[in-house]
Amino acid sequence: MNDFDDIERMVEFMDTHGLEEFELEQEGRRVRLRKAFHSPAIGVERDEPVSVTSVPGTESSDSLGTRDNDGFVVVKSPIVGTFFRAPDPDAEPFVDVGSSIKRGQVLCLIEAMKLMNEIDAEVSCEIVSIFVENGQPVQYGEPLFAIKPT
Repeated sequence: MNDFDDIERMVEFMDTHGLEEFELEQEGRRVRLRKAFHSPAIGVERDEPVSVTSVPGTESSDSLGTRDNDGFVVVKSPIVGTFFRAPDPDAEPFVDVGSSIKRGQVLCLIEAMKLMNEIDAEVSCEIVSIFVENGQPVQYGEPLFAIKPT
């Protein structure tokens, strides 16, 4: 049986038993699954949910500048893996700060269990900040981008 079948069975097990989180360690391999939060204001039309939460207006960060942050949204990682800004090392990044993005456009890739997962924009937006360096590991729920919906 392959890894995808195993993961699919674990997700079915979580659904059957109403679990929000599941962790299994076996034969030197560890898998942790967590259901992502769905924001009803944004909506999700993908198989892999992407968590999206508003950035509080009082929070300030060097990467976002000192202006009022109301209206900015943080795109969080839906899975644990390795963050990639481009499809391969010699290619241009999918997005840069200031890029205008259309709904459904690829923002980045996250490699998990040797599978490349595309993280798509759920709304048309402008990239305000990129929080993760190329090739860096990311955790579930870790902020990846700050965006301004357009």
